[in-house]
Amino acid sequence: MKLWDKGISIDKKIEQFTVGNDREIDIHIAKYDVIASKAHAKMLHEIGILSTIELEQLLGGLEILANEIESGAFVIDAQFEDVHSKIEYELTATLGDVGKKIHTARSRNDQVLVALHLYYKENLKLVKSKTETLFHTLLNQAETYKDKVLPGYTHLQVAMPSSFGLWFSAYAELMIDDVYLLNAALKTVDQNPLGSAAGYGSSFPIDREFTTKEMDFATLKYNVVAAQMGRGKNERTIAAALGGLSNTMARFAMDVCLYMSQNFGFISFPDELTTGSSIMPHKKNPDVFELIRGKCNKIQALQSEMILITNNLPSGYHRDFQLLKENMIAAFEEIKDILDIFNYSIQQIIVKDIDIHSDLYKYLFTVDNINTLVVEGQSFREAYQKIGGQVQDGSYVPDTSKKHTHVGSIHNLCLDKIKAKFPK
Repeated sequence: MKLWDKGISIDKKIEQFTVGNDREIDIHIAKYDVIASKAHAKMLHEIGILSTIELEQLLGGLEILANEIESGAFVIDAQFEDVHSKIEYELTATLGDVGKKIHTARSRNDQVLVALHLYYKENLKLVKSKTETLFHTLLNQAETYKDKVLPGYTHLQVAMPSSFGLWFSAYAELMIDDVYLLNAALKTVDQNPLGSAAGYGSSFPIDREFTTKEMDFATLKYNVVAAQMGRGKNERTIAAALGGLSNTMARFAMDVCLYMSQNFGFISFPDELTTGSSIMPHKKNPDVFELIRGKCNKIQALQSEMILITNNLPSGYHRDFQLLKENMIAAFEEIKDILDIFNYSIQQIIVKDIDIHSDLYKYLFTVDNINTLVVEGQSFREAYQKIGGQVQDGSYVPDTSKKHTHVGSIHNLCLDKIKAKFPK
């Protein structure tokens, strides 16, 4: 069944190519199509298109479909193009002519658009919630290991003293920035596009503010052309937000892989969280974090894809938009799994004692030792040259007693202030 069927047969190859894998993808938005259809039916009743009995019948039929979707029994068969045609078919099969009225004053264009808005809204909130869970886990780990010294590196060279408290809380605070972007993306999609129809509105006296309240949108996308042109723009914004969060997690995962390696040996994980080698019996591989890194990097590429699909398209609807759904939905499902497994794994990290007095790390303290000389009255340049000379001639002996007390440093992590910054 096709919502645009005019009784003319379409070439099977053309049909297969244009439908693609919409049936499989649309399962993810079926729930939201039903929510929007309920709101639309209520609005049609408000403006006198549907009688009270017809509304009750449609709402009953849609509730049955909602339950099927929730239980996993809902299937989009091969005879249907997408979820929209499947839902209308089921309503018509059950309710007869009443079912055929559900498409009054709307197009498949705004039907899929509003379903996607609802899907994006709910899933952005889920991603934000899971990010907040990981954020608190990282802060808890920072508190637990705040006194555990960790060498700090620049250019992958030993640089200055750090700590596991500083390391964990650094990534926690970066996630605050990521949530700022998630909130911006959420604000973008929290606008009701329903009623834009094919992109130019309808001659029916529809009440778009009614459906906005009914579906709990923050506001309405008033201009009907702008509503349709938001498709693609919304995805680019969301992809940027998901990419920012993915970048944070990918870098953290890289740190974990590095610190687990024998040449660093700063951390480890229980055997059951690592994998082995088919040929090397000594291996404990960080496959989980390598896959997190790879999957996050893949998500970061999503924004480029969204840009290239929609770049320079003129106003109005274009079939190119169909291609946005697949990888957007896949990215949401992927990042939710990543956040869950990251949170699960990082709680089981084993932080090792690092011999900071080893010759490997003696130069961590050169800057602190320069600062001591400055406090004692030498100019910075003079102190720098003195310590530098000691490093060059091998006479340098580190003084490891210096404390970093300013805001945000090793001995003043400000974890409570970072916690309070997390956006609502």
